[in-house]
Order: sequence, then structure tokens, then C-alpha cells
Amino acid sequence: MNTDKPDELHETTARLGTERLSKLLIRLSAPSIVSMVTISLYHLADTFWLGQLSYQAIAAVTITFPFYIAVVSIGVGTGVGANALASRRFGERNVEATNQVAGQIFPLTAVSGVIFTIISVLFARPVAILLGATPDILGLTTEYLVFIGWGMPFILFRLMSRNVFHAAGDAVKPMIFTVVGTVLNAVLDPFFIFGWGPFPEMGVAGAGLATTITGGIAAILSFYYLVGGRSVYRLKLHHLKPNLPIIKQIYRVGLPSILMEFTETIVFILFNRVVAGFGSIALAALGIGIRIIDLAFMPIIGVAHGLLPIVGFCLGAHLWKRLWSAVKLASLSLVVLMGVATVLLEVFAPQVITIFNNDPELLAIAVPGMRIIVSTLILMGPVIMFITTFQGLSKGWTAIFLTLARELIFFIPAILILPRYLGLNGVWLSIPIADVSGTAIAGFWLYREYRRQKSSGIWDNEPSTEPVPEFATADPPVPD
Repeated sequence: MNTDKPDELHETTARLGTERLSKLLIRLSAPSIVSMVTISLYHLADTFWLGQLSYQAIAAVTITFPFYIAVVSIGVGTGVGANALASRRFGERNVEATNQVAGQIFPLTAVSGVIFTIISVLFARPVAILLGATPDILGLTTEYLVFIGWGMPFILFRLMSRNVFHAAGDAVKPMIFTVVGTVLNAVLDPFFIFGWGPFPEMGVAGAGLATTITGGIAAILSFYYLVGGRSVYRLKLHHLKPNLPIIKQIYRVGLPSILMEFTETIVFILFNRVVAGFGSIALAALGIGIRIIDLAFMPIIGVAHGLLPIVGFCLGAHLWKRLWSAVKLASLSLVVLMGVATVLLEVFAPQVITIFNNDPELLAIAVPGMRIIVSTLILMGPVIMFITTFQGLSKGWTAIFLTLARELIFFIPAILILPRYLGLNGVWLSIPIADVSGTAIAGFWLYREYRRQKSSGIWDNEPSTEPVPEFATADPPVPD
């Protein structure tokens, strides 16, 4: 592994504090948006191929969403913590500290990857039952869990390493790795599902195997570029050894994100169980609707990936006005983009759903469901940016409070009460009710933080955004 090169590190990261915000946000967000949209398109392709088997095949994969979210919670939460900490160390001009942070994703991937593989492979059937699989899809769900289980370490490493790249202002490499993996996945899917050519016909299990194989390829690419001196990091062997003080700092920010995602897992299990009460065809409708809405939602996640390192860097460099300008720009841009997406999905919902399955009974459920859910899509951009801002400010517990308020105070009561009176439409309505309420609370809390910061006087001595000096190599101060 190569030695430190401060000049190269300076050139890559200095733009976080000096580049025009609109250009910087696009540069950091666009690769993530491409990555996330590519993933969403793969999921749509996956749903399309499974839909050619039966709506039960779609339902079997849909029921596993909470388990996938649980895996993502560890990968994203750890990555967010590493991103916030590393970007802050970049803002403090410290090379060695950033390498130490980046190196911790290796032992953390190993431990969490083994745990999830054991759960998915050895306990697939109990997990499927816990997730709410109905009897007609229990076998299919179990097969799918076993085959995706072997790929858990790959998923976790890609999620963690992506954030480490983003912390340094490099969003292009993880985009390339993700696009390569997802395109290969979409190509392999029908070969394993239907047994094209020399491949065995595996059905739903084939979709899981294709995901594991291509996830491994993407993870290997991430590993090669991260440890091979082809990024701004210069990792050495001692950086990869577990460092408990740094891990503690990572999870100081990342643990709230993990808990947020685990809350999503619990909520999604509840959601699945309520929907399953209306039959597996309702689960299939939910699966198709989620995949379509995800495509519109992915730009929000991409912009959040772009905003987080900007907030973290500005925090470390004390660039307060630049920090809040970035939050405002990201939020307003997403309002416009999601407004367009909402109109398109409301108008063309029947045509889009028919692509995956044209069963009249399925359409009767899926079309009104999707229209109800997307009615508040325009609010999701700002609320995700608000929560991302608190994560970048190292106020992870505030972020988890805002997320839990949406889920526990508004969504869960709605999902338990409304279906009793409105049937399946009550299930769908619980989502926009939670969205409106959660956005109002998050917006109030962020404005409160902005006013507190502005009135505290810390803006008075804000440094200029001229090119930053050379990075220091001294150890950074330990945060409070």
C-alpha cells in the first residue's frame, strides 16, 4: 500500500469547502443518483422476470424486504458514521485520522457479514415465517433467503465502502462499482430463473443466486480500489486492525442511523403482516408498487449521499453559512424533482403496473395503492435532507428521534387503526399521513437548530472559503 500523499488528498477534498454549491452538489450527488437509479432499475427488472413466473414469486421476494432493510441498516449506519467522521477529519486537515477511519470498515464488515449469513442460511424458514410469509409462498421465500444469505458480506462491504469514498468527495468510483454489479445482476437473472442455455432452472432461488454472484463482483472492485492506493486513502495494514476508540466514534453517529433502519425493519414486518391479511396478491401489489416508487425515490437518497460530506466538512471547517446554503439548495431542488415524479406516477399508474403483471385483480389493488402512496412523495426530499443534516452535524440521536416520531407516533397507529375501517385503502393511507406529520416535525426541529446556531455567535468568525492549507498530520482532538 502506498504512502501518504497530502497534495493529492488536498486537491480532492478542498472543493468541499470552495466549489460553487450547485456544482458541488451535482458532482457529488449525480454518481450516487446514477447508482441508486441503476439499483432500482435492476429491482424493476427482477420484478418483471419474477412476474413472468407468477404473482406468488413477486410476493415471496416482497416479504423479504424487512430482512434486507435490517442488513442495509448495519451497512448504511456504519457507513454514515464513517462518512461523517472521515469528512470531519478532512475538514480538520488530518490525513492519518482519515485512513484510520476508513480501515475500520474491514473488521466491521467481517463480523456483521458472518452474523447475517448465519441467520439467512441456517434459519431461513423461521425468518420467513417471522416476516409474515403466507403458506403459499413460504417455500419460495425460504429458498430466496438461503441464496441471498451467502452474499451478505458483499452487500455490507459495498454499503460501508461507498460512504468512505463519498467522505473524500469521490462519488464516481462507487457509482461505477454499483452500476457494474447491478447491470450484471439484471443480465444474469433470467438465465438462473428460467434456466436459459447451460444454466439450471432455479426460479425464485435463481434470482437470489444472481444477486450474490454479482454483489461479490462489485465488492471485489470496491476492495481493489480502496486498498490499492487508487483513492485518496493510503491504507496500511495497521489501519485495518480494529480500533475501539474509532469504532466507538463511528457508532456514536452511526448507531442512531442503524436504529432508525431497524425501526424500519420492524415497521415493515408489521406492514407486511397487515397486507398479508388481504392475501398474497396484495403482497404482490405492494411489491410492484414499492419497486416503481423506489425509482422515483432514489434521487433523494443520491442527493443525501452528496449532502452528507458537505455538511460534515463544513462542520469541521466552521463554514456555517455554506453548510445551511447547501441544505436549502438540496431540499428545494428535490421538491421540484419529486413534484414532477408525483404527477407522472399519478397519471400513468395503470400503464406502468401492467408492464409487470396484467392480472385484473392485481391491478385493481395496485393502482389505487400506488396513487395514494405517491401523493406525498414531494415531501420526502426535504425530510430526508433535514435528517441527513443532523447526521452530518454529528447529532445522530436527533436524527433517530425525528425518524422514530414518524414511525412510532404516526405510522404505527395509522396502520393498526385505518384498515379496520377502510380496508386495504387504509393500509395505503397510513403512509402519506406519516409523511405529512414527520415532515412537519423535522422541519420545525431543523429550523430550531438553525436559529440556535445563528444566534450563538459562532457565525461571526467564520473563515473564508478560499483554498484550504496543507493537511496536518497530528492526531485530531477527540470529539465531546
